[in-house]
Amino acid sequence: MSTDGGARTALLCLIVIASSGSIVGCGGTSTTASKNAEPSAAQIEHSEEAADKQQEASELAKDRELLSTIEANKQEETAEQTAKKIEARATAKAKKREAAAAKKAKQKEKTAEENIKKREATLKAELKKLQEASSKAKTTEEAEKRTSSASESG
Repeated sequence: MSTDGGARTALLCLIVIASSGSIVGCGGTSTTASKNAEPSAAQIEHSEEAADKQQEASELAKDRELLSTIEANKQEETAEQTAKKIEARATAKAKKREAAAAKKAKQKEKTAEENIKKREATLKAELKKLQEASSKAKTTEEAEKRTSSASESG
């Protein structure tokens, strides 16, 4: 922007020099020349101001666009960070659930094994009772056979 200001100043100086040269060079028509030069200088100044305003508007639009881009990037970064946090929480929650499920499965397995051992022990005890009862029955049966054989013989 400073180079445009320098160019504008230089242009104004040239206009002033040119208009003063035409005033000095034309002794009798200096009033009409200066009248013609003044509106010309005002027009030039006005067009320079319009160009400056247009340039400022263009720079302002560029700044707004840049600001908009920066804000969009910040929003995107914020969204990504939020998504990462949510994902981390979800992962931690899933791991906790998985650990709880594994613990519950181990507990069920342990309970099932204990139940199996209890059933085996009960079945072994019943089998032992049956074997003892069977052996007593055999012993009693043999004793009765002996008694009946002895009573028949004697």
